[in-house]
Parts: sequence; structure tokens; C-alpha cells
Amino acid sequence: MKSNRLAAREWGERIVLALLFTAIGSYIMIVFNPWGSGPLLHNRVEDYLAKIGTSVILLVAALLVRRSKRFEKYWQILFALFTMSVVVSLDLVFGVYRVYYLNIDGNSPVGFAFIKLNECFIVVSVIITFTFLSGGSLSSIYIQKGKLKLGLIIGSVTFILAAAGSIPMANLFNAKGLSLDRIIPWIPWLLISALANGTLEELWFRGLFLRKLQPFFGNFISIFLIAFVFTLMHGSVTYTASNAIFLAIVFPLALAWGYVMQKTDSVWGSILFHAGMDIPIFLGIFSNFK
Repeated sequence: MKSNRLAAREWGERIVLALLFTAIGSYIMIVFNPWGSGPLLHNRVEDYLAKIGTSVILLVAALLVRRSKRFEKYWQILFALFTMSVVVSLDLVFGVYRVYYLNIDGNSPVGFAFIKLNECFIVVSVIITFTFLSGGSLSSIYIQKGKLKLGLIIGSVTFILAAAGSIPMANLFNAKGLSLDRIIPWIPWLLISALANGTLEELWFRGLFLRKLQPFFGNFISIFLIAFVFTLMHGSVTYTASNAIFLAIVFPLALAWGYVMQKTDSVWGSILFHAGMDIPIFLGIFSNFK
């Protein structure tokens, strides 16, 4: 009888944890989205205060949970959510705003690539720094060799296939007047943008959370929860001709990227896979630059 009650309590805690993770993760990515115009972004002071307040609450909650014998096992998830909130905030301040104040033209392949590199540097450096501060290691966020050969094979094959089909797929992203002659000068900036975006998003979501969620939910449910938040983040994008079709594609891709990361025990395969699937998106965006 006692074991049944204990099992029921553990499952209850896991359900609450799943709901909290999806709710807080979605709140951070939707409301504080640095690429959108969420309701808090209309007032910059209010925006900053809300971001700081959210980060402080998450940090305090993580530290309090860490001191609790019963709930200590959950503290790394809360700290990772705190890390996510800091990443989003700094991405806005040192990414979007800095690019704006430096008067960098993001409406060109070169400027767009610079913005993505800037974002990648911010996201990766913050995640690595906070991982070390929490007592974690690079391997805890999948930055390790793992099954490198398998990861490179999966990543390279999917990257090449996605790149080969990128021109017809770019029609989903409002592509205009695409031709090989027009695309060839963009190739360096396409590669930089795709690899930078693939790196920052894979670390930001799957790298940051997979190992922390797996002990409680197992492999598939952990991938599913992260994919759900990741897909919601893309719900307000403006670069696709059909958000419904785009989200229907993003969700299974997010599941696949999580599976590749788990299967290869490293981030490299999923980064290449993700980068390849970003090429049609950036082709569509680049084709609309004047």
C-alpha cells in the first residue's frame, strides 16, 4: 500500500513538472520572444522589469528547491529554465538591440549572417557559462564526441538532402525569383546563417534540457515536451506562407532532432540536420531582400 502511494505521488509530481516545464518554457519563449512583438515589448521599461523579475523568480525557486531534500532532484530543470530566461533577455539586449544601434542592415545576406553569428555567440556562451555555474559539464549539454561518426553521417546526409531540395521547399517561405545564378553568391552567408541558427537552437532547447528531463520522463516524453515548446516558439513567425503547414513540419522535425541527439549522444548530428532544414527558410528570406 505504501509503495502504491509513493508511486502515485511520484507520478503526480512528474505530471506537475511536465506542466510547469511546458508552461514556463512557453511563457518565456512566446512572451519574451526577441524576434517578435509580444505584449511586453511595447514598453521597454516594463519589458526589462518583467524579464528581470522572471529570471529572479526562477533563480530563487531553483536555489530553494536545491535546499529541499524531497525536491532537490528537480532543481537543475528550474535552473535551466532560469538560463533560458537569461538567454532570451540577453539575446534581445545584445543581439536585436545592439544590431539596431550599430545600424547593421539585417535586410541583406551579409547582415543577416552577422546577426545570426551574434545570436549564436550570445546563446552558446551564456548556456555554457551557466552550465558550469550549476556544476554541470559540457557533456551534460551534449557538447562531446559521443558517437561522432554516426552523428556526422546522419547530419551530413540530412543536410545534403535538405540543401538539394531547398529551392522547391523555399516556396513555403515566400521565395521569389530563385535561380542558381542568384543563389550562388549567397552560399557563404546561407551556410553561416544555417549553421549558426542550428547550433544556437539545438543547444538552447535539446542540449539544455534533454539530460535534465530524461530521468523523470524517459527518452520519448522528454523529446516530446521540448519539441512542444520549440514548436510553440515558431507559432508567430512571419516568413512562411502557411503557419499551419510550417508548424506541422516543425514538430516532427523537433522530435527527430531530439532522437538524433540521444542516439548519437552528442549535439553535432542534430546541428547539421537542423542547419540543412533551415536553408529553405533562409533562401526564402534572402530572396525577399531588396
